[in-house]
Amino acid sequence: MKLHNINALITGSSQGLGRAIAAEFLREGANVALCARGETELMETARELAATFPEQKVAARVCDVADEAQVNELAAFALRELGTLRVLVLNAGIYGPMGPTESVPLEEWRRAMDINVYGVLLPCRAVIPHFKRAGRGKIIVLSGGGATNPLPNISAYAASKAAAVRLAETLACELKPYHVDINAIAPGPLKTRFVDQVLAAGPEKVGTEFFAKNKKWAEEGGAPLQLGASLAVYLAGADSDGITGKLISAQWDPWERLHEFKHDLDGDIYTLRRIVPKDRWKNWGDK
Repeated sequence: MKLHNINALITGSSQGLGRAIAAEFLREGANVALCARGETELMETARELAATFPEQKVAARVCDVADEAQVNELAAFALRELGTLRVLVLNAGIYGPMGPTESVPLEEWRRAMDINVYGVLLPCRAVIPHFKRAGRGKIIVLSGGGATNPLPNISAYAASKAAAVRLAETLACELKPYHVDINAIAPGPLKTRFVDQVLAAGPEKVGTEFFAKNKKWAEEGGAPLQLGASLAVYLAGADSDGITGKLISAQWDPWERLHEFKHDLDGDIYTLRRIVPKDRWKNWGDK
């Protein structure tokens, strides 16, 4: 088992990828604390996972990850229930409003930033002191297509996911002396409630191209949830020790072997960066 007796806190884990990650962690021997905003679905998920993996500990608590007091209570709860924490998985997120940026409700735009950015920052702030005292830890941030590409008409999601990845890269620098690794996962296009939301919004709000992509994913299936869950296991385990500050694609990157290339990962590979003319073999007389 790759995660035997490792304790993990996983946000947004009542459904979709968060639930798949929780199940994969339990399968690999971990104990987990789950959280989500919806109590009924969260507790049902916790019961089902506990029944499927009776040898492992499954705890659950309702939490809005954008609320500092609730997040601090969640961290305290996870430490009480599990004793220690080695891994923090930040999966909670929303698409936010869809439509032209100048016309979507501002309060919904802010709410997306609250959940997708503060929902990463606040759990990190709550758990990092524990990791520092322990002298080790793993933080895994779930990213999305908005982190690396513009998403017209879904600007809150795009901006917040880019911010979350840059936050992870920054924290990686801060936490490296404490042997705490933090990385982001791009899980690929998943057939989850997000696809349903795009289809419900319609091409008028999200654009014909993005609507068509989501329609295809809904009909043919997107990236398997298992891919992102397996990458999360890899980043939570010992093989990935020392790999930090990276945005890794579950679909396209050779993540199963990243430890073989650890000496090459101290630079800007798998990071957000600015492209300059010379990166595209152009000479514009750069200063």
